[in-house]
Amino acid sequence: MSTIQWFPGHMAKAIRQMEENVHLVDIIFELVDARIPASSRNPEVTRIAKDKPHLIILTKKDLADPQQTAAWMRYYQSQNLPAISIDSRANVTPKQITKIAASILADKLAAEKEKGLKERPMRAMTVGVPNVGKSTLLNHLVSRKAAQVGDTPGVTKGQQWLRSSKHLELLDTPGILWPKFKDQDVALKLALTGAIKEKLYAKDDVALFELKFFRQYHQVALQERYHLADEDFDLSDVDLLMQITAKLGMREDYERASERLIFDARRSKMGGFTLDRAPQAGEDHDD
Repeated sequence: MSTIQWFPGHMAKAIRQMEENVHLVDIIFELVDARIPASSRNPEVTRIAKDKPHLIILTKKDLADPQQTAAWMRYYQSQNLPAISIDSRANVTPKQITKIAASILADKLAAEKEKGLKERPMRAMTVGVPNVGKSTLLNHLVSRKAAQVGDTPGVTKGQQWLRSSKHLELLDTPGILWPKFKDQDVALKLALTGAIKEKLYAKDDVALFELKFFRQYHQVALQERYHLADEDFDLSDVDLLMQITAKLGMREDYERASERLIFDARRSKMGGFTLDRAPQAGEDHDD
């Protein structure tokens, strides 16, 4: 399996800018993909944020396994980590996020009021991995197309201030990864969910990773999607990929079939899925 890595210059620059600007904000909005709540948390964000108030925002919950999303929310609550799972386009989302941010910052805002300081908007820095849905959410929060939206990771390259309401201002940042993936499973999860540019990974590696996961957790959906027989699941992952390739009418073009598998998963053709399984009660999770 080839090694997956992606840390271009604009990401290194964005991290430096985050370090320079973090003192300007009251809270960090960290957007994570609900399909990979752990793998899409950037350790650089944790390092930069330090003790800054933090809100974890699970995006793309409509693409995730709802039971796993609920389990992750219970886990965050057990760890006293403020978190919310959202539909970025829902009308209630701006009010929900503003309300929870105000709750997190209640003591700070009350202290400023007691000192006689002029009431001001809360300031939040929005961060997340590429293609996590940050631009979609920001455009909804500010009720206009202020951030460029696209299915390709790496669309946003610079930082900008946006005003959501009289109560909330947002510092938009580009999608960033980190200099080196210690675990290639994390890289494969990021690739499968669309956070890494396609030219940077071998499609068959990602498709085989996908097959292994779906065989374990969503075998019926996999079987129905590709019209597989029960005995097909006695095959190795490699042979199963070749079997699916043949059933798709692609002969031995397993790379093309791999691409189909990847995009079928991203488009929920086999239903919602969550690659990072929520920790059980009392169990810590390695972020």
